[in-house]
Amino acid sequence: MKTRQIVTLALITALNVAVARIFLIPVAFTHGNINLCDAGIVFSGLVFGARGGALVGGLSGFLLDLFSGYPQYMLFSLVIHGTQGALIGTAQTRSLKEQLLVCGGAIGVLVGGYFSADSLLYGWSAGILGIATNLLQGIVGTGLGLVLARRAPKIRAQKW
Repeated sequence: MKTRQIVTLALITALNVAVARIFLIPVAFTHGNINLCDAGIVFSGLVFGARGGALVGGLSGFLLDLFSGYPQYMLFSLVIHGTQGALIGTAQTRSLKEQLLVCGGAIGVLVGGYFSADSLLYGWSAGILGIATNLLQGIVGTGLGLVLARRAPKIRAQKW
């Protein structure tokens, strides 16, 4: 990976964490939150591919939990959002329809991953209660990320 790529992905990660931290809605019954982190992950996966999506996704989720006071979720977020970004990155050169299908699968990774994390940390009831909020976060973040990625043709034209 070239220095320019590393710096670009680091800046996207920092921006994603900052935006997600500003638009953070705590969810009391799951001890988690709703945020816009997924928008940056979808954007990064579609613009920078699987590796870029995985790096931005994993680091963004990890750092957001650290800075937001949810350290119990840091490692879960690293894996869940990293997987989400890598999966979305596989659809980088695909049609919009195929991108939507892959993003749907990534939302499934998000919902299933946090269902498992919430259930492990706080019991099955917390896992079940978190499904709706994680689904909402995934859908809103995916929609916003798709719009942003479609608006970035100059960035996408560069070889990563």
